[in-house]
Amino acid sequence: MLKQIIKELQRHADKQRAAHSLRFFKTGPGEYGEGDKFLGITTPIERKIAKKYYKSISIDEVQILLSNRFHDIRMTALFILILKNKKAVEKTKKEYFDFYLKNTKYINNWDLVDVTCRDIIGEYLVGKDRKILYRLSKSKNLWERRISIISTFAFIKRNDFNDGLKIAEILVNDKHGLIQKAVGWTLREIGKKDFSREEKFLSKYYKVMGRTALRYAIEKFPEAKRKFYLTKSKSV
Repeated sequence: MLKQIIKELQRHADKQRAAHSLRFFKTGPGEYGEGDKFLGITTPIERKIAKKYYKSISIDEVQILLSNRFHDIRMTALFILILKNKKAVEKTKKEYFDFYLKNTKYINNWDLVDVTCRDIIGEYLVGKDRKILYRLSKSKNLWERRISIISTFAFIKRNDFNDGLKIAEILVNDKHGLIQKAVGWTLREIGKKDFSREEKFLSKYYKVMGRTALRYAIEKFPEAKRKFYLTKSKSV
């Protein structure tokens, strides 16, 4: 089964797209995706193949795919995990949740995180203790920090903003641009549902938070308010 999946993925490889992905996902020396490899497969194809095989592949086989050196194959493994998770009973969802957390070293770029953590981590934690997110938010691993805040989108869509705001507070001065963006997105999504909660956060942090986070947080604000925050902000 594994050979069949990999062969099918390889048939859709595109060298030109792969070369573009190397640049787009910052795989050069010292960059956040350093050393990653690409086949150049589109996301719709990855989803299609995941849908075709997810019922017949075991979690041990998903592990092998997720350990693959090619980004495209790791993404397909995560799409398979999402599909299996949607059909799973609570006990099995917990197993997938644990599986995901044990494999964060392979979930090592922003797209791999963003497409998956809300459904597998965030959704599982609805109505449960969320201490794990706070531990991840303080990780030295960039992707674990991003998982911690993007997972809160599962709560935000249910009008539960507390953890999103608390983790944004922990990460508000994080130096990495990918975390700054995630903080800004989280505040923006909260603001769409409860503008006053976002403004309360900004009133405390807008003068010191990173410019990237601030810009994303206020991008839906009326122009006058946007100018106010950007003018008064001391961030760079």
